[in-house]
Amino acid sequence: MIPIRDTISSKNYPVVNNLLIGVNLFVYLAELFHGSGLSRFDYIYGLVPARYSIPQIESYFSFGQQALSLVSFMFLHGGFWHLLGNMWTLYIFGDNVEDRLGHLRYLFFYLICGMTSGMTHLILNLHSNIPVIGASGAIAGVMGAYLLLYPYSKILTLIPIIFIPWFVEIPAFFFLGFWFFMQFLQATGGDSAASGIAWWAHVGGFLFGMLFLKVFLCLPGAGDTHGISRITARKKTNKLQVIRPIGFENDPTLYGTIIITPYEAISGAYKMVNISWGFYKKLFRVVVPSGIKDGGVLRLQGEGKKNTDGKAGDLLLKVTIQEY
Repeated sequence: MIPIRDTISSKNYPVVNNLLIGVNLFVYLAELFHGSGLSRFDYIYGLVPARYSIPQIESYFSFGQQALSLVSFMFLHGGFWHLLGNMWTLYIFGDNVEDRLGHLRYLFFYLICGMTSGMTHLILNLHSNIPVIGASGAIAGVMGAYLLLYPYSKILTLIPIIFIPWFVEIPAFFFLGFWFFMQFLQATGGDSAASGIAWWAHVGGFLFGMLFLKVFLCLPGAGDTHGISRITARKKTNKLQVIRPIGFENDPTLYGTIIITPYEAISGAYKMVNISWGFYKKLFRVVVPSGIKDGGVLRLQGEGKKNTDGKAGDLLLKVTIQEY
């Protein structure tokens, strides 16, 4: 299952989430320049449990290096696909959690989730001399928070069936619950250290993310950070929208609603629309012309139900203009 996006739109631009993605990309590019010295680089800036538990190894590192590794390890990655998978997941789930916590609180939340996920791995693999790197633990914390905040959100998921892409909406509680179950199964099913993947860091990050969310939501002003959210408010709705049209018996026409902002009503917009009607799933592009009014209708010819003669009706999308 490959998550494409969720159906909950964030009201503000995720400036911190995007910054975290940018930092991870920058550090990955820096890693590429180390060439044959990359293993040494990962050992110094990755999280190595033996550095904290074996005195003979610990003596080679200063207090500052030991403290730095508790943070720096979550910005390193073992390869392009490792980086891509992590950043894509962070892109999908992080914006909504940042939206709820506020920008600065989200930054602290992300870092503390990453650190506690690393500590979970360290404690359960105390004498391992293998560096742990990657943002997976911190992102697992974001996923745990998302589960509590938006359990009934839908995750648009790509399930490849041979060469046929199948898009299906999966409730967040099922998608994230299944993900956590698989991480826990992998962590308890064998030698997680030997597998090369810090499964316990994923498990710890997810659980601590749920715990820390409760703590951060109790802080005053958790939904806004000194008015910054007013500056970062979005002017556009998400480019991808999921629409569930309705139909009537003996009427081949389907009826749905597309949401845009006042800014998009003036300037026009392009949207990727995923139509979900029964077993019918289709993704296509919709052009919203500039100057359209609230209540205006976009007609998509041939995208409705089929008549008895095999001809398809139209899909009518009513335009709703609302502040984001």
